[in-house]
Amino acid sequence: MSTEEFSAIVHQWYDPLYRFALSLCRNTEDALDLTQNAFQKLANKSHQLIDRSKVKSWLFSVVHREFIDEYRHTQRFPKTSIDLVAEEPSGMQHAAFISLEAQELLETLEKLDPRFRAPISLFYLEDFSYQEIADTLDIPMGTVMSRLRRAKDQLRRLIEDGTNKTTSRPIPFKKEVQNG
Repeated sequence: MSTEEFSAIVHQWYDPLYRFALSLCRNTEDALDLTQNAFQKLANKSHQLIDRSKVKSWLFSVVHREFIDEYRHTQRFPKTSIDLVAEEPSGMQHAAFISLEAQELLETLEKLDPRFRAPISLFYLEDFSYQEIADTLDIPMGTVMSRLRRAKDQLRRLIEDGTNKTTSRPIPFKKEVQNG
C-alpha cells in the first residue's frame, strides 16, 4: 500500500473509527489508542488485505476485537488506583462538545452489555448496514438483528425505569430495512 493510499484511508476513516471506539469504551484516551492501533495494524498488515474495498470493515473489526480483548482482560484483572479516584473522568472534555440529550443517550449506551453496544453503535452512530456489522463483528446477520433488537429493548427499559437522567421521551430509531 502506498503512502498516499494509506493517508487517504486514514483521512476517510479516522473520525468514524474514533467515534465508534469512543462509543465502545467511553474514554477519550482509550478511544484514541484503539483508533491508533487499528491504523498501525493496517500499516503493518496491509499486504494481507486482498480486497481494498473491505478496509472499512477490517478497521472497525480491529477496533472491536481490541476493545473486547481489553474488556475481558480488565474483567479478569481489574485495576484500582488511588490516582484514578481523584481524577475527573477523561470523557468530560469530549462531553462539552455534545449536547445534553446526546450525552445522556451515550451514557445510557454505556450501560449496555458490550455485545449489544457495538452493533447498535455501528448501526445508529456509524450508519453501517446489517451486512457490514456482521462482517465487522464476525457474527451472522441474524445475530446482528437479534442484538440490535435486544439493545433497543434494553435502552427502552433503562429510560423507562428512570435509571437515566433523561425525561421519559422515546428515542426515535430509524426504520429498519429487512435484508434477505
